[in-house]
Amino acid sequence: MKQVVLLAISAVFGIPTEVRAQDATDIIRRSVERDANNFERFKNYTFLERVEERRYGRSGNLSSKEIQTYEFMVLGGRPYGKLVERDDKPLPAKEARKEQEKVDKESVKRQRESASDKAKEDKDRAEERRYLREIPEAFNLTVQGTEQIGSRPMWIIGAQPKPGYRPKLKRAEILTHLRGKIWVDQADYQWVKTEAEVIDPISFGLGLVRLAPGSVLNFDQVRVNDEVWLPAHISVRADARLAYLRKLREELDVTYRDYRKFQADSKIVE
Repeated sequence: MKQVVLLAISAVFGIPTEVRAQDATDIIRRSVERDANNFERFKNYTFLERVEERRYGRSGNLSSKEIQTYEFMVLGGRPYGKLVERDDKPLPAKEARKEQEKVDKESVKRQRESASDKAKEDKDRAEERRYLREIPEAFNLTVQGTEQIGSRPMWIIGAQPKPGYRPKLKRAEILTHLRGKIWVDQADYQWVKTEAEVIDPISFGLGLVRLAPGSVLNFDQVRVNDEVWLPAHISVRADARLAYLRKLREELDVTYRDYRKFQADSKIVE
């Protein structure tokens, strides 16, 4: 009987039966577990990160724009970002020297880190994995179809917050205010694309800042060197209210490029 129902759904919506038969929660759960291995490989890459932040006034006109580009390198086995450009122009020589001095100091600091310092980093990373593991528990997940991105097939997973869900971690409370879609690579079980929307107000800083419904976040990844998925683009459009009085609107665009493996035989992948 189940197969008959699946065939009927496939005929009506044009969705392959094997897609509907796949369990969405299992897909997301497996993708979260893959994140740990992906992060370990990510630590071996250098790259450029361009951050563009735009702020708008009450009339909706652009009031300010700031662009900063960082060069991320591997120091002490983990990434460190050095400011190299502002407004898409190289830093003045004096400021560039100060940034390099920061790199040198941080390199020495990381070389002298104690076992307890490194244990704290491991604890923070474990906390991050605990947060990600709440995602398949916090949402009602459904497979909405498939899509080709490049030459790779993806599952499209719809995510709606579970009514009454109580997060195990404090920071995971934000999940109860979001809904979205996740594109998951069918071969690697990696998140290739994510769209998230705020559906209930989110408060920060003792309630002084409230993120309004309708704020959206988009996230894209790209496969590099046929071994790891790394960020390609992040965009955020946020409408907020400060201290219940002042309305704010900000947009953030972050792009990543020039990934290079931190080895002598590395190659650049656009």
